[in-house]
Amino acid sequence: MALVMFYHLTRSAPAQTLRAILPRAVALGWRVMVRGTDREKIAALDAALWEGDGFLPHAISGQLNDADQPILLGQGGIDEAIKGLVLVDGAQCSLTEATALERVWILFDGDNAGAVAAARDQWRQLTAAGLGAQYWSEEGGKWVKKSEKSAG
Repeated sequence: MALVMFYHLTRSAPAQTLRAILPRAVALGWRVMVRGTDREKIAALDAALWEGDGFLPHAISGQLNDADQPILLGQGGIDEAIKGLVLVDGAQCSLTEATALERVWILFDGDNAGAVAAARDQWRQLTAAGLGAQYWSEEGGKWVKKSEKSAG
């Protein structure tokens, strides 16, 4: 059953946050899907991940070599090989998906009241279903865990 980690973005862009949180998942051998809601924003995220510091191996889903990619960017579903799911730009996941994973990361724009409200709704829904959850916020250029609810 997944641990759901909520990242309240106030300073960092999604690409910067992915560079901070995903290297450990890749080192563990996990395959991760980064799910967005808009193809243009996914393409922009793809470009930002190639242009930034550090190498985060990834590809946009739907290519011939999807099974070889540790990180896929897209709008679609997940398969049994995916161990982690990152939700960006208001993307959602079902409770069934979340319970089948090791980790779900929810990145939301702290300057967008609708995104904050949606994240709060997701917290309530997922923790009510028994998933563990953590809330992370940016402070002084670092990610700080502000709240945690244990599974069960």
